[in-house]
Amino acid sequence: MAPKYAKDQPAGFTNRIERVAIVGAGGHLGKYFAQELVKTGRHTVTALTRVGSKSQLADGVRAVPVNYDHEKSLVSALQGQQFLIITLPATAAPETHSKIVQAAAKAGVPYIMPNYFAGDFANERLMNEEMLVGNPAKTFAEIEATGVSSWIAMVCGLWYEWSLVLGPIWLGFDHQNKKMTFYDDGTTKANLTSFEQCGRAVAALLSLKELPDDEADTSPTVSSWRNKPLYISSFLISQKDMFESWKRATGETDADWTIEYEPAQERYQRGIAQMRSATDPLSKRMGAATAAFVRLFFRSGDGDYESTRGLANDALGLPKDDLDERTAGAKKMLDEGFVQWVFSTTLSAEDHSELARKK
Repeated sequence: MAPKYAKDQPAGFTNRIERVAIVGAGGHLGKYFAQELVKTGRHTVTALTRVGSKSQLADGVRAVPVNYDHEKSLVSALQGQQFLIITLPATAAPETHSKIVQAAAKAGVPYIMPNYFAGDFANERLMNEEMLVGNPAKTFAEIEATGVSSWIAMVCGLWYEWSLVLGPIWLGFDHQNKKMTFYDDGTTKANLTSFEQCGRAVAALLSLKELPDDEADTSPTVSSWRNKPLYISSFLISQKDMFESWKRATGETDADWTIEYEPAQERYQRGIAQMRSATDPLSKRMGAATAAFVRLFFRSGDGDYESTRGLANDALGLPKDDLDERTAGAKKMLDEGFVQWVFSTTLSAEDHSELARKK
């Protein structure tokens, strides 16, 4: 086991994370990690990109092309990195994450933030009923089993802007038809986090000391979250809170929308049924998404990890997010075609064929 304190490290040890690698640095979430890390001026940020990738990267990020099917390519790109952040799309091959983890261990990377940015995985009841991302316990165990790398997993709940505008499956907002569906009475609260807050959290974490100086040092360090969840959030809010914010941001009123209510349990079961009966991958995923998102708004309160686990926001010095400001940002994303862009970049060719057939 590595020494716990900086004082016990060999000569030349620098007690900070300076070199960070990101898989998916040009993606929906990864770009915010890259931008915020660069802003600190404390890190060299390297993006592992597929050969031939045309992803736009933040200024100051160094791109290293890799082949995820060639371990030597990955190991070479990860040599000397101190922290690896993995963000992969849902369409990535299931074995890709494992290939990256194994390569990181062979390259000697001490910390990995795995491709899990969702709800409270320590909540066994929730994980047993989570139909979209599942329980990441096997991923964490694989990282620990390397004997080289440790994991730090970001628990951020739902991504606020993304979930608000993508469509009725997510938070009940059908923007195209101006129809709002509240789960139960729409007042159950869950934790949601903005893209920016996720980025700020990673940058703040990796700007801490890596290890305590000695036994008397109780300040937060990167190692404080070694093989643990990092709970962060922007808001603990209900659907009705979001709807009120949307109306303030747009000037709309209840009269502009058709408002409906659906029992959360019934919606969950409907999603499960769709997932199990669907004959195409896209419909299966949409059924799973329907079930997974409404599950966080069950009256059992499983979407609210803030009240039971606490947050790392204060320890990391994160600012308070402004709800209406973030909602206005989501509205701008909607107006600029964010939804169409998401589906065009994340759906597989098979998915697009299925959508065209259904039309």
